[in-house]
Amino acid sequence: MTTPVIHWFKYASPQNFYALAGRLWPWFAAAAAALLAIGLWIAFFVAPVDAQQGQGYRIIFVHVPASQMSMFIYLIMAFWAGLGLAFNTRLSSMMASALAPTGALFAFLSLVTGALWGKPMWGAWWVWDARLTSTLILLFLYLGFLALQSSIDDPRRADKAGAVLALVGVVNVPIIYFSVQWWNTLHQGASVSLTRAPSMASTMLWGMLIMVVAFWMYAIAVALVRVRAIILERERHTEWVKHAVE
Repeated sequence: MTTPVIHWFKYASPQNFYALAGRLWPWFAAAAAALLAIGLWIAFFVAPVDAQQGQGYRIIFVHVPASQMSMFIYLIMAFWAGLGLAFNTRLSSMMASALAPTGALFAFLSLVTGALWGKPMWGAWWVWDARLTSTLILLFLYLGFLALQSSIDDPRRADKAGAVLALVGVVNVPIIYFSVQWWNTLHQGASVSLTRAPSMASTMLWGMLIMVVAFWMYAIAVALVRVRAIILERERHTEWVKHAVE
């Protein structure tokens, strides 16, 4: 029996990827909605009250996944942007452009929820803590990437300029991650680590993990929808797009 061969490289074509993204995004959106409902239910109705922080700690079920996503999406965005810069592949640059708004959203959400958490815990909405400051810089990098691309009329030149900024900004991601280890900060360390047992109850841990996966599903679904729009915009003069929008 012959095993069917999937030619993945054919999806490097914007035309083929447009069709694939159209088939995939509803599944990721449905998974995101279901997991988000389960995660929030565990976070607010199942997880026990924290002994030290009381009910206020529940915001971490949004804050922690949002913070992780803001960093991971930037790395993925920089990867796609660098790939487009190195190999001049159109779809790679389109993927970077599609990911940037979602990354900016998560960085903003991380800062807002962090402020809501910090006020009762630290007594202040904002402090120039190493992690908070580097996360703010991450938001500015996202916004700078979007502003730079929108300010240049030629998409290929905009992609190259954005790729340079994205790659330079990658250095900020490890600064965010290791800031609580490198400097004396108010921000607490990670509650979940690959090198040691988690410091939270199993119910809290499961709620957190489900929310992380839900945010991933959301990010993928939105990126696929957005990249389809970008493909239509940039390929609008081609015959296949003219037929697709008819």
